[in-house]
Amino acid sequence: MTRLGFFTRLLDDVPPAERYRLALEQIVHAERLGFETAWVAQHHFDGEEGGLPAPLVFLSHVAARTERIRIGTGIITLPLEHPVRVAEDAAVLDLLSGGRLEVGVAGGGTPSAFEAFGKDPARRNEIYAEHLEVLVNAWSGGDLGGGKRLYPPAPRLLDAIWEATFSVGGGERAGLAEHGLMLSRTQPRPEGRPELSLAEIQKPIVDAYYAALPPGVTPRIMASRTAFVADTREEALHWAAQGLARPGLPQPDGGGVDELIAAWDAHVGTPEDVVASLKADPTLKRVTDLVFQVHSIDPPHEQVLRSIELIATEVAPALEGSTV
Repeated sequence: MTRLGFFTRLLDDVPPAERYRLALEQIVHAERLGFETAWVAQHHFDGEEGGLPAPLVFLSHVAARTERIRIGTGIITLPLEHPVRVAEDAAVLDLLSGGRLEVGVAGGGTPSAFEAFGKDPARRNEIYAEHLEVLVNAWSGGDLGGGKRLYPPAPRLLDAIWEATFSVGGGERAGLAEHGLMLSRTQPRPEGRPELSLAEIQKPIVDAYYAALPPGVTPRIMASRTAFVADTREEALHWAAQGLARPGLPQPDGGGVDELIAAWDAHVGTPEDVVASLKADPTLKRVTDLVFQVHSIDPPHEQVLRSIELIATEVAPALEGSTV
């Protein structure tokens, strides 16, 4: 059975403290309605891109206000972090949350963010591999230098690592490592192939993951998808038109809100509309976790809460009975 998740980039159009309060309320609401996982993104410096530079700090607050829902990072930008500190913070948070932490990592981030941390963005993949190796070694109880080992120990987190990637090579790497694979809500089209669907782009990534996964290892594949559900199609399209057309977002040539929705790989409308749209995505037949976010539509908080409710009560049950 596919686990149902909620994802936020903490982009409500309010000051930072209020963003954090609203995001917590959304996660608590999702838990109450039966969502099994909640994920937050990490972004540095640019509040328009994402509102949370310290996901483990925020998730410690979430852990104290929730009881059951699993909490995860989607993702920690690992090259910009000291991996031993990530290992320590995650170990403490996992204990405080009762073993509910999932740790998604990746090597992304804007070049300017790398410069602010004194890192060379040209070496992001190399640094990512180095830091991931240290992280795994720490949670494995290995020597971190001078005979020092992680305290508190956190071997459980070895089975809670997820890697986000846009590439076939990244899918293969995650599979070989026996980590989870995180698929994005949208993805740049290859040069000269703008007509490719998101499913067509992500299929070879999933194929590579399954091919690389050692025999007997249970796959973990999370697909993040933009889904905004409203009581009427008119209401859903109203907020989608406002959100997807705002300054700073790339716009397709010509067309209206339907073209914007397609360009951003979004699923928008009534529960029936969104169920039909999701059923047309063959990637979802192969995932273990289906995680919904409202970005890049980013409607007001009350509409986010209603969308969460409609996904839980109408969309998810309809999908559970299908091949998705």
